[in-house]
Amino acid sequence: MLDIRLIRERTEFVKAELAKVGVAAGAVDTVVAADAQRRALITEVESLRARRAEVSRTIPKQEPASRAPLVAEMRAVGDRIAALEQDLAQAAAEYERQMLELPNLPDPSVPLGADDRDNQVLRTEGTPRKFDFTPRPHWELGTDLGILDFDRGVKVSGSRFYVLKGAGARLQRALITWMLDLHISKHGYTEIYPPYLVKKECLYGAGQLPKFAENIYHDAEDDLWMVGTAEIPLTNLHRDEVLDAAALPLSYVAYTACFRREKMSAGRDVRGIKRGHQFDKVEMYKFVAPEASAAALEEILGHAEDVARGLGLPHRVVSICTGDLGFVAAKKYDLEIWAPGCNEWLEVSSCSNCTDFQARRANIRYRPAARANAPRPKPEFVHTLNGSGLALPRVVIAVLENYQQADGSVVIPEVLRPYMGGIERLTPG
Repeated sequence: MLDIRLIRERTEFVKAELAKVGVAAGAVDTVVAADAQRRALITEVESLRARRAEVSRTIPKQEPASRAPLVAEMRAVGDRIAALEQDLAQAAAEYERQMLELPNLPDPSVPLGADDRDNQVLRTEGTPRKFDFTPRPHWELGTDLGILDFDRGVKVSGSRFYVLKGAGARLQRALITWMLDLHISKHGYTEIYPPYLVKKECLYGAGQLPKFAENIYHDAEDDLWMVGTAEIPLTNLHRDEVLDAAALPLSYVAYTACFRREKMSAGRDVRGIKRGHQFDKVEMYKFVAPEASAAALEEILGHAEDVARGLGLPHRVVSICTGDLGFVAAKKYDLEIWAPGCNEWLEVSSCSNCTDFQARRANIRYRPAARANAPRPKPEFVHTLNGSGLALPRVVIAVLENYQQADGSVVIPEVLRPYMGGIERLTPG
């Protein structure tokens, strides 16, 4: 959520910045109008309450003949206050609804652009392998290896579901466990195992509601929502808390299954396992002081790249332009891995600095360290950052397609072999 004081005091600036991410100026005007109406009602209600309190104190001191008119007047004032309170509740709800619809402001360093065609490739690391045969896509490799079953996935759950079998399931589990171990032991994250079902407040806090309601699975009876990313429960671990400055930064890593309805991608990537309603992901998350968030974004990106490096997979870093930035991020990098069978770069991580946008929605603050001979500082909002470290099953795709051999076998990357019981190669049959 944006700071309403910034919107009030620098309205034209906010309009100009939000225009970069595709928001019309009228959306800001609507918020300003809703805020003005809400504040006007608050002022009127508070004025009437003060008037009622002042007169009520004097009534017992009045002569009996003078009391009746004052009592009648205060009764009318009370009725007016009650009516205004209803108006205020509606105005406050409308103000909050409009505020929740505004995305984050882009960081000044974000490249300008209309959509993903304007994203900028910052660097590429590793050279795509040159094959002496035509590389096959993962849906052929996985089927021939007997580790990927599309028909039974559809039979059990419908389209965009699949089953990983035997060494395929073990490969995915090996990747998850290795990535968690890497982030914990090398990068210093604390592992979290969060719930996969969360309260509605968590979705609002993380910026998923109301914007993305149609893509989220919802249990209406208990009003619980299935997570589309571990970012949601991790954001809300410290909802409504004031953190100690000495505790920052807080760095968490979590594995979860993720659930998305993929309505926005209907008709896209219908072959293979690139885009499904259920997938696995290891997520990195940081709570930091505001002055540390720019450096923290570079750090979290580096940690995502370490995964690609460890697996020996060619990858590239893409700076996301304003038009493709999304809702909560002020700045974002995508990490993409080359998939030779699909003949495309696959996004396996989006690393985002959300500044104080999520913290305002979830009310997560910290108290800066006290300075000598200065008043105790007031709590401030933290900055939050997130990044996949990495997202499955696209890493499975990249491993299968990059490490495939002419005979249809797939070599297991060395870092995964201890997690695969020493298996060095997957073979057909």
